[in-house]
Amino acid sequence: MDLDTRYPALADLRTRARRRIPHFVWEFLDSGTGVEATMARNRTELDKIRLMPSILHGEFAPDLSVDLLGHKLPLPFGIAPIGMSGLIWPDAERLLARAAATAHIPYTLSTVATRTPEDVQDALGDHGWFQFYPPRDEEIRSDMLIRAKAAGFKTLVLTVDVPVGSRRERQTRSGLTTPPRLTPRLLAQVARCPRWAMGQARMGFPRMRLIDDYSERLSGLSSTNHAGYLLRTSPDMDYLRWLRAAWDGPMIVKGVLHTGDAVKLQAEGIDALWISNHAGRQFDAAPATIEVLPGIRKACTLPLIIDGGFENGLDILRACALGADFIMLGRAWHYALGALGANGPAHLVDILRADLSANMGQLGVKSLPEAANRVVSVANG
Repeated sequence: MDLDTRYPALADLRTRARRRIPHFVWEFLDSGTGVEATMARNRTELDKIRLMPSILHGEFAPDLSVDLLGHKLPLPFGIAPIGMSGLIWPDAERLLARAAATAHIPYTLSTVATRTPEDVQDALGDHGWFQFYPPRDEEIRSDMLIRAKAAGFKTLVLTVDVPVGSRRERQTRSGLTTPPRLTPRLLAQVARCPRWAMGQARMGFPRMRLIDDYSERLSGLSSTNHAGYLLRTSPDMDYLRWLRAAWDGPMIVKGVLHTGDAVKLQAEGIDALWISNHAGRQFDAAPATIEVLPGIRKACTLPLIIDGGFENGLDILRACALGADFIMLGRAWHYALGALGANGPAHLVDILRADLSANMGQLGVKSLPEAANRVVSVANG
């Protein structure tokens, strides 16, 4: 199969993945909250950013590398966490960790993944990040940190933009519950997706294995909440300081949108900020992440990571031009898995690399920082 011919863009992978993933799982992956205005806003505001090409630069090979948290990375993008990743595609966490290791880019495992840190240890490369949903109990949080570190995760990502559960109406309508219960309605959807079904049968039906280690007797949750909500808390600055002292390694705070928060976090010794509106899955009146990026860039000197609707190399170049140091994609990697299984993530790396290189060539910039000089207009924010 000529993947470049059949699936030259993320949109092609998304279309095929939708056919190969049961509808209730697709709704979990593809939906936001409310009327999904924030999801749409992420895309709309990215499209507003225009960059000015320049000519007569001769032949050159663009440098796609970036420096981040003391590492030279060959590409400016990585794999963001998605909870219950293994529900979307069988063994997704290990497949994505292995693909990231091959590409030498960061892979982020969620606290509420279907695999524990130990499960992905042998697939993890040198850039394993652990996304931390903050447990209320100090003993539990300490044990999670110890396990993540022992499994080879070197960077901690504290997620702060989920103080309460969101509604995610599309997910609720789909019939998905947590833990998933295969009703006749859902079984009919599974029967139409044999590759997904056979893979899940081999792996065992997905569940939050790390959370289960601490909450095996929890039950009675709604379809939009899960056991993790009963363990976690909404952190404050004291919690942040405890965590900063407890974790020996780089620490990132994910979910930053306000410049004032960025300034406070820099003062607390955080190593990098992750600008995120949780991909439109939490709050439907949030600004697009690309809207707030320029203001946060002016307000602090920390490395800035960003997610939020990025689909191609041009989007990545736009973010770099406005001051981002690194871009994270989440849904995209799972579209790739759904479309092509284990071969999907590597193909997505190829798509993004080729598109980024082509657009840098059109723009006439040899390195990513040079794109900052080519901004014509930006999103209002």
